[in-house]
Order: sequence, then C-alpha cells, then structure tokens
Amino acid sequence: MMKKKCSSGRQRIPIEKIPKKSHLQVTFSKRRSGLFKKASELCTLCGVEIAIIVFSPADKAFSFGHPQVESVIDSYVTTNSSPEYNRSGNGHQLVEAHRSANIRNLNAQLTQIVNELEMEKRRGEELDRAWKTRQSQFWWEIPVNELGLQELQHLMF
Repeated sequence: MMKKKCSSGRQRIPIEKIPKKSHLQVTFSKRRSGLFKKASELCTLCGVEIAIIVFSPADKAFSFGHPQVESVIDSYVTTNSSPEYNRSGNGHQLVEAHRSANIRNLNAQLTQIVNELEMEKRRGEELDRAWKTRQSQFWWEIPVNELGLQELQHLMF
C-alpha cells in the first residue's frame, strides 16, 4: 500500500495571521479569487448588486462589483445620508480610511524602530567606554612603538 502525500490542500487551517510572507501572498490570491467567485454566484442566484474592495498585504486594491463597483458604491453613498459619506462622493472614504490606518501603523513601527536605534546607540557607547577602560587596564600589552613619550617614561619608573 502506498503512502499518501501529506499536504494542506483540503485540510482545515486555523483562522489566524499567516507569518510567512510567501504563504500569505499565495493564500491571499486563492482566497480573493474564491471570495469574488462566491460574490458572482450570489449576484447570479439572487440578482443582487454587490461591491467588494480588498486590499492585499502589499496594499494593492482589488475590487469586484456587479454591475460595476462604482455604481454600487454610488448608490450606497446616495442612500446613506451621513456627512462622512456625502463628503467623499464616490467611495474614496474607504481608501482614505485604509491609508490612514496604514499611516498610523507605519508611524507606530517608526517610533518603535527609532527607540530601538537609540537604545542600541547607548549600548554601543557603553561598550566603547568599557572597551577603552579595559584597554587602559592592560597597558603593558600595547606594542612599545605605539606608546607616547609620557607612557614610555611611566613604564621606566
């Protein structure tokens, strides 16, 4: 009897963030096409209008709409009377909300990296001081031709 090849093809996977970027991109592509296919089936079976906008891990926007994404968003915006939707016109608020969330995330990452950089600079300075202190303790190991006049006189007495 032959062993079956063990793969994660049709297995159920836990719903959590995928850490490996290559797997994340492949999963996103497959799930995106599956999502758009289900949306198309929903339109065909129920005769509904639908718009889906998905942002990839690389921040590229993908959309599906029936009849068109713009027309569905416009009809949604005109029926929604909140000032936030009326301000943007044709659904740009979705893109702006995503951008501002990305900006907040990137600013938090930048702050963390700057803090880490400052800590590493301080650590480097401490190591330099420790190294210099350590070197001055072993003055006798320094080659004679690298010593100055005062240091040579100090060695003689």
